[in-house]
Amino acid sequence: MVAASGLALPRVAAPCPARPRGGLRPALLRFAPPVALPPHQLRCCASTVDDGLVSAAASKPRLPRVVGMGSKLVGCGSAIPTLGVSNDDLSKIVETSDEWIAARTGIRNRRVLSGDETLRGLSIKAAQRALEMAKVKAEDVDLVLLCTSTPDDLFGGATQVLTDVGCTKAFGFDITAACSGFIVGLITATRFIKGGGFQNILVVGADALSKYVDWTDRGTCILFGDAAGAVLVQACSADEDGLLGFCVQSDGNGQKHLNAATANDESILSNTNGVPGFPPKKATYSCIQMNGKEVFRFAVRCVPQSIEKALQEAGLPASSIDWLLLHQANQRIIDAAASRLDIPSDKVISNLANYGNTSAASIPLALDEAVRSGKVKAGDIIAASGFGAGLTWGSAIVKWG
Repeated sequence: MVAASGLALPRVAAPCPARPRGGLRPALLRFAPPVALPPHQLRCCASTVDDGLVSAAASKPRLPRVVGMGSKLVGCGSAIPTLGVSNDDLSKIVETSDEWIAARTGIRNRRVLSGDETLRGLSIKAAQRALEMAKVKAEDVDLVLLCTSTPDDLFGGATQVLTDVGCTKAFGFDITAACSGFIVGLITATRFIKGGGFQNILVVGADALSKYVDWTDRGTCILFGDAAGAVLVQACSADEDGLLGFCVQSDGNGQKHLNAATANDESILSNTNGVPGFPPKKATYSCIQMNGKEVFRFAVRCVPQSIEKALQEAGLPASSIDWLLLHQANQRIIDAAASRLDIPSDKVISNLANYGNTSAASIPLALDEAVRSGKVKAGDIIAASGFGAGLTWGSAIVKWG
């Protein structure tokens, strides 16, 4: 999530250590390489639950799981709201203009939820389209990861999405990492395949930041839009692994520059029965607060570094990248990263002008358009990077198909 120009964090997070392919990763999402054991020692069976509350399809035993597998991206899909809001529309609400917004951000239009539309509905459509492209049945999905910071339900939405899509055998949970969410979800999916023997995982990136925007603040309301995007990550042999390298980092010192903190509702329960501060006041979320200058500075510095670390882990030079696909926050950030990595503009994927910053949806939304238009083809190497609130940022070097 970004706006205008600049972020020198008080502390720079330590870079991801480079390591030989197959070496140990010391963090939560990192697993040691599989040990060469006889096939029967690499297999474990998932237990099933049959208590009358689970459908007949869900009670059928799964195939044995095989750990140590690689991962590949075999399908994608996306969905957007029907209501379009142009820069000219915004100029009727706040003091701005199409020229002012486009020059500073590259954004000209965005889509916003309206009427009966929900983030859940967009997520379901995106997931269904990803399954259709992948030619995978919903009942063959093992896990659904909903990457969002704006679920329709405070307790999360992955379970509703997987149920409505028909993933009767799948487990699901939400991942909250704002604009870095999809990258975190993608890497998480590959670790479940490698370490848990899962076969098919839906990763959905979806956000509706319009619900948390102050539409009287021209510094933020011009930036954001709503959307959902999804990919189907599938197990494959280790030598076909499509995740070539990755790097994920975070630094809470920058949280003050980009947040939507909780605030107390002063109107609730004045009678505390003599106990100071009890009961707690009703909480609500504030509108998005952002120091655009500092966030910009953070992004143009940390994103190229993150991609370089991921490339180093993959053992690839920047010249091997077929497509640069960054979180769609600000065109000037995208251009600055491409320039540092010496990637020509014709290898940069950008749909920011049409949709604005859609947070966790931005990377899979842009990927889906690029794949369906024929721009991205099987075997292409993509350098993808997400960055935003937390502050969090991460990159993945992946092969499509």
